[in-house]
Amino acid sequence: MKIAGFTIARNVVKNDYPIVEAIQSILPMVDAMIVLAGDSEDNTNEMLESIQDPKMQIFHSVWDKSVVQGGSVYAVETNKAFQHIDDSYDWAFYIQADEVVHEQYHNTIRDACKKYKDDKRVEGLLFKYLHFYGTYDYVGDSRRWYQYEIRIIRNDKSISSYKDAQGFRKEGRKLKVKIIDAYIYHYGWVKSPKTMQEKRKEVTKYYHGNAGEEQLSMADVFNFNEFDSIQRFEGSHPAIMQKRIQARNWQLDFDTTKKNLSLKNSVLYWIEKKTGKRLFSFKNYEILK
Repeated sequence: MKIAGFTIARNVVKNDYPIVEAIQSILPMVDAMIVLAGDSEDNTNEMLESIQDPKMQIFHSVWDKSVVQGGSVYAVETNKAFQHIDDSYDWAFYIQADEVVHEQYHNTIRDACKKYKDDKRVEGLLFKYLHFYGTYDYVGDSRRWYQYEIRIIRNDKSISSYKDAQGFRKEGRKLKVKIIDAYIYHYGWVKSPKTMQEKRKEVTKYYHGNAGEEQLSMADVFNFNEFDSIQRFEGSHPAIMQKRIQARNWQLDFDTTKKNLSLKNSVLYWIEKKTGKRLFSFKNYEILK
């Protein structure tokens, strides 16, 4: 069994993405690591080259800045990266620049890949998610944060990245997947308020063009207090993240009892907390029994 990892990277220094940690967190599980480096305005290339792992292959791409509808440029670049994976690999492990895998899940992930390697019904593996917010001490726990997403797919080039690269499709339909007992730690909302706002201004250009950036230009910093529901994180972070966590130079404290939910979402939130089930949520996949 062979697994290839793949990711895309652009302006990761400027926007404070943990790309090095993301890549290093899956390197022990993969046999090759494809990195598609975009036309950055910072030291992204130097940062990628600093990893110096024999499994890594760095390719280069120029982002089409005219593709500004709904973040579809992220899917375009993800598909380009996927195409660089040789046909000899069984699985492709996609990791985004702000996602990290805890080392405690490495064996679980490898075992799942082995278990389903010859079960052709299984087109992908579905991961659970932890979405960190503001700092490394809080996670979002409302319905706005997706619970699951596909991060391992068969090395089948009829599979492609979907919309803004959140998930995948096979010839337009949802993938048939198995859930595995492993989490992706999503750190995309953990930045200083100033860096968070600067990142949002850049990212929004790939969803709404310059008009979207102008909507954010009034504020210099992001207001992290405008959340609907969060809770304290009581677990451990991946070992690869410890240096970054210790270097944090901002502090945020939140009142986790504060909720800003509609009546409907308050009821659904209560049901989810009592039963563990999220009702009426969109599923970007088809779970196999």
